[in-house]
Amino acid sequence: MTEQIQVSIVVPIFNEAANVINLHKEINDICVSQGFIYEIIFVDDGSTDNTHEICKTIKPLKLIRLRRNFGQTAAMDAGIKAAQYPLIITMDGDCQNDPADIPRLINYIIENDLDVVSGWRKNRKDNILKRITSRGANFLRYIIIKDNINDSGCSLKIYKKGCFKNLNLYGEMHRFIPALLKIKGFKIGEIIVNHRPRTAGKTKYNWKRTFKGFLDMLSVWFWHKYAVRPLHLLGSIGIVMLLFGTASGVLTTINYINGQSLTDDFQAFLTLAFLFTGLFLFIFGLIGDILCKLYFGSAIDMPYSIKDIMENREIE
Repeated sequence: MTEQIQVSIVVPIFNEAANVINLHKEINDICVSQGFIYEIIFVDDGSTDNTHEICKTIKPLKLIRLRRNFGQTAAMDAGIKAAQYPLIITMDGDCQNDPADIPRLINYIIENDLDVVSGWRKNRKDNILKRITSRGANFLRYIIIKDNINDSGCSLKIYKKGCFKNLNLYGEMHRFIPALLKIKGFKIGEIIVNHRPRTAGKTKYNWKRTFKGFLDMLSVWFWHKYAVRPLHLLGSIGIVMLLFGTASGVLTTINYINGQSLTDDFQAFLTLAFLFTGLFLFIFGLIGDILCKLYFGSAIDMPYSIKDIMENREIE
C-alpha cells in the first residue's frame, strides 16, 4: 500500500445522457481524493441519444465508441482491452453502482492477495420483478457453475489486468467473468457494496437478456467441464447409445429368429436409431476435439468493431 495505486475504471454506457456527467464527476472526485494514478474509460455502446456528444465535453476521459449497439459484454471487453493500468474496475453507467466503493475494492484485492473482487448488492434498490429474476438466476448459477459468488450480475468488480490475457468476452458473459477466471485458477473474492436506485434514464434489462444469460451460463458450464475434451461428454453419451443399440439389436435378432418380420418390428427401428445416434455423437465428439485444438492454437476474431477512440486530457 506504500506505492501509488494505478487503476483504470471501465464503464459501458448506452443511452445514459442523463447520468454520464454526474457519474464521471463522482469517479473523478474519488480518484483525486485518494491520490490514485487513474484513467476513466467510457465505452459508448452505440447510443442513439446525445450520450456521445456529452461525453466529448468531459475531461479527463478516454471515450471509446462502438459502431452500433453490440451489448454490455462487448463494450466492457473493448474498455478492458484499452485499459493501461494494473488494476481494472468495471461498473455500470446508470449511477446505481457507487464510486465511493472503489477504494474498498482496491484495499480488499491488495490486502487479501486476490485476482478478482466482485461486488455484492446485498440490499438491492431494484423493483421486485428484477430482484426475483436475479435471485432465480443466482440460484441456477450456484447449482450449474458453482462460482461461490452471491451476485455475479453486479458489474462493480475489480480485476488484476493479467486476468484478461487471452480472454475474450461475448454474449452476456460479463456476468460470469469470475467463473471463467476461477476455471483458469485465479483467486476470487467478494465484498458487500452499496446499491443505489436509478434516478435517471431507462433500464436496459429485459427477458431477452435473462434468456441469453441463461444460455451463456450453460456455455460456461460446458466450458468448465469439457472445453479441453468435448469427446468426454459427447463420446460418453455416444457409447451409451451404442450399448443400448447393441442390446436392442440382440432383442431384434431374437424376434427375427422367432418369426417376427423386421418391417413390422418397432424394435428394429429403435435399434437403428440408437446405433446411428450413438455413432453420430461419437463422431461429433471427435470433431469437437479437433475444433478445440484449433481454437486454442489460433487467434479469435473480436465479436465487435470500434468506430473511434478519443482521449480528453486535463491541460497541465
